Amino acid sequence: MSKPPAVYVNTPEGLESALRALEGAEFIAIDTEFMRESTFYPKLCLVQLASLDYCALVDPLAIENLESLWSFLSARSRLKVLHAARQDLEVLAVRAPHAIPLAPLFDTQIAAALLGQSAQIGYGTLVSQRLGVSLAKGHTRTDWSRRPLSEAQLEYAADDVRYLAKLYVDLRTALENAGRLDWLEQEVVELEQVDTFEIDPRYAWRRLRGLDRLKPEQRATAKLLAGWREELAVRHDKPRGWILPDEALREISERMPKDSDALAKIRGLSEGVIRRRGKELLEIVARGEQMKASEMDAQRPMRPEPSQLALVTKLMKFVRAHAQALQVCPELLATRRDIEQLVFSAKTEHLLEGWRREAVGERLVALLEAEQARES
Repeated sequence: MSKPPAVYVNTPEGLESALRALEGAEFIAIDTEFMRESTFYPKLCLVQLASLDYCALVDPLAIENLESLWSFLSARSRLKVLHAARQDLEVLAVRAPHAIPLAPLFDTQIAAALLGQSAQIGYGTLVSQRLGVSLAKGHTRTDWSRRPLSEAQLEYAADDVRYLAKLYVDLRTALENAGRLDWLEQEVVELEQVDTFEIDPRYAWRRLRGLDRLKPEQRATAKLLAGWREELAVRHDKPRGWILPDEALREISERMPKDSDALAKIRGLSEGVIRRRGKELLEIVARGEQMKASEMDAQRPMRPEPSQLALVTKLMKFVRAHAQALQVCPELLATRRDIEQLVFSAKTEHLLEGWRREAVGERLVALLEAEQARES
């Protein structure tokens, strides 16, 4: 399969020339290379852009002023094509000096899921299946911040968008033939919002798992620790785990240490963290204890009845069978969380919104009501 040559762009003049070459394209395939092993915020190292007949590799480490690039990307006159767009959009949002909406969007990973592929299908796998091309994998863990970039690195980066452009044409045609292009457009609405990638430490606890299994004071402490960690990670631009590992956060919440001796027994908590942050951690634990009552009053999942669990199993079985008949990824059609909310709390918002309503939502609600009527 033929592919356009890639142009390495590392000067302001080169950037303007590349953007002029892409100006007339109806859509632009976009990918990024970045590093974040030692930082909270990802460090943008390369921006790859391609149409069907042109490919540019923009070096943001060499070009200080990227205002023309941000203006180009934010123009609504052309479609932006990405694979697993959320991560790349987050990276671009961090580097851009102001909020830029990348809309309209086409996410090839979501498009593939709407055609029956796994919700997390990788780019290389999708290119192989849809285009019959095997991509090189030798630079998946390369250090993209080092200069100069080798020819092999540049070729690898270029393939991430050259075939993405071809993949878009293939997937868009398939979605149109299946009558599902509007499904894709509905799925990417959130990604097109400029505030989607804003960081709010107050909600950092949503990343934690198993909070419902903790006692009220433990749960309150875990939430406070998550917010505290997020604030420090953002302020110092360090990975969350460098501030406080997940293991230590969990154990502090469970053991609720009252003094430095108890804190020293927490697994995963280094002497340095105890020395620098021990007082703060103990104060957070004390605040968590004080918030016990408010956490008890907060909505907490009730223990489901065996009959409810059986209903969840039955409805999930229906979702899988229906997804297979529709040739849609089951996870995209309805998640287990969707089904549990439907059965446990009668919540139907997600299932009865947009394309899911007709595709599966109304059927699930009707099936649930029939099962409940049969049991009563």
